[in-house]
Amino acid sequence: MKGQLFRDLVSDKDEPLSIFGTVNAYSSVLAKNNGVKSIYLSGSGVAASSFGLPDLGFTKLGDVIEDARRITSSCDLPLLVDIDTGFGSTKSIQNAIKSLEKENVAAIHIEDQVDLKRCGHRPNKKLVSIEKMKDRIKAALDARNDHSFVVMARSDALSVENEDRLIERIQSYIEIGADMIFPEAITSLGQYKKIADASSVPILANITEFGKTPLFSKMDLHKNGVSMILYPLSAFRAMSKAAEKIYKELLNAESQKNILNDMQTRDELYNHLSYYKYEKEMDNLLNNKNE
Repeated sequence: MKGQLFRDLVSDKDEPLSIFGTVNAYSSVLAKNNGVKSIYLSGSGVAASSFGLPDLGFTKLGDVIEDARRITSSCDLPLLVDIDTGFGSTKSIQNAIKSLEKENVAAIHIEDQVDLKRCGHRPNKKLVSIEKMKDRIKAALDARNDHSFVVMARSDALSVENEDRLIERIQSYIEIGADMIFPEAITSLGQYKKIADASSVPILANITEFGKTPLFSKMDLHKNGVSMILYPLSAFRAMSKAAEKIYKELLNAESQKNILNDMQTRDELYNHLSYYKYEKEMDNLLNNKNE
């Protein structure tokens, strides 16, 4: 089961597990072929990459399930999926868990913002009560068939309330059964240490670029009790910047000759997709048919 594999990777005491955001099936293949051990589908990635929308709750459960299905169909790495606030009612949370389990997802995280949520690194966030969040976690736990499937609880309390309330919330979420904890928008290593000391489950650090959390090193995070390091949109940002460069340069260039070195070659693409293997199988089928 993918959930157990994810748990095993997280339990490695030598270094934190690096989890890389992949916005679609092909980027997940690229990640695996370059040595990545675990991947992530973010709500922001679904909104931006699949719909061209900001991360403000516009996408629905079905959108996330479809992107997750495409990723797990093409890549066997354990996938962590962002389900935001659970898409509404207890029933919606349960549907999310059951559907994502069927798609061979390893883990989810669910957060304590209100349903009209915002990006974790933006202002004016609002939180539900501790009891309401515990209901969300319990609904997720009760819905899973495979008990190795990971239910991770995210809290935005540091930037909305304060550090003490964050600790209080985290401990309540662990008490109700959360397998792992995702404290969002942390601003110091000392805060991670305090969270880890107050927790009995693994802690995830979201090291997203251009946000509230400094770009701490793996070693420093490890020393302060972090078990997982998430890079949710690093590759997507780089892909987007590279695409912008190509669009701009080709508009003014006579040809693409001078920017070929910035492109993945046809052979590189085909190797990642096992194109030649499939092509050979097709040739064999055609040859057998003609005999």
